[in-house]
Order: sequence, then structure tokens, then C-alpha cells
Amino acid sequence: MANEKLHEMSRLSSQICNQISSVFSNPTDPYPPPLDLLVTELTGVSRRGARVFLHGVGREGLMLKAFAMRFSTVDAICSVAKSAGAKVVLITAQPETGSCVKHATDVCYVPAQTMASDGGGATEKGERPLLPMGSVYEGALFVLFEMVVYKLGEVLGESPESIRCRHTNLE
Repeated sequence: MANEKLHEMSRLSSQICNQISSVFSNPTDPYPPPLDLLVTELTGVSRRGARVFLHGVGREGLMLKAFAMRFSTVDAICSVAKSAGAKVVLITAQPETGSCVKHATDVCYVPAQTMASDGGGATEKGERPLLPMGSVYEGALFVLFEMVVYKLGEVLGESPESIRCRHTNLE
């Protein structure tokens, strides 16, 4: 019985990881690949010795909190940031919608299913979806941000120790 449960857990986690992994095989044209865009932007900021402000709502906010918030102020914050000369990078699964698009210097398109694009029904095989609503998007953002952290360390020549020393400088 215990082995069956372990096998089931392993099978489900494999399916979930495969589904999240498939997001990064989807084309992002006309937008640049999200990993390239984020590493380029954050590397530039780091090399200039500038500071980074990250803000997101919903699943983006949740994942940005893991990576590094209030919905009613996002447009205002993005507008102020842009007028102050900051680059505003919009991370989204729906680059053609939303009010923040008008403030974006760059759009980081992550082509994953969200609650807005979830059909709400069964899969093509008639099964209940394994990851409904925006779960695929949330998982993809988590994986993307972890890839960004890894690539930034590589590009900037940072060791895990040097990153760890600065990680909690605001806590």
C-alpha cells in the first residue's frame, strides 16, 4: 500500500513538472524568451549598481515574493516608476490585455495557462485537469525565477555564498 502511494505521488509530481516544463517550449514571439529578458535586465541593473523594485499582483505577486502588491496601486506605481526613468518589465501570460501594458518598457511573456484562459472543463481526453486555472502559470513563474537566479549568478560571477550574504539585507 505504501509503495503504491509513493508511486502515485511520484507519477503525479512527474506529470506536474512535465506540464510546467512544457511552458518553456512554447514560442513567445514577438516577445523575447522570458529567461533572456529577465537575466539581461537584472544584469544591467546590477552592473550599474542600481536598485530593483519588483511588484506583482495575484500569482505574479506570489511568485515575485518567492523571487525576491496591491492591485489598486499597480498602474500608479508603474507610471511613477516609468516617469522616473525606470524600466518597467511586465511579466504576464496575457501580453495583449491588462492596464499595465501601457507602462511596460518590455513585456516578458510566459505563455502558460491562467485562470483567464482556462476553459474550466475536462482535458482533450475527457479527464479532470491536473493543474486547473492558473496553477501552471504559477509553477512556471517559480521555475522561471529560479532559472533567472541561477543564470544571474553565472553571468555576474556570483558564488552561492556571496548571494547568501546579501539575500536578507532588508529583513
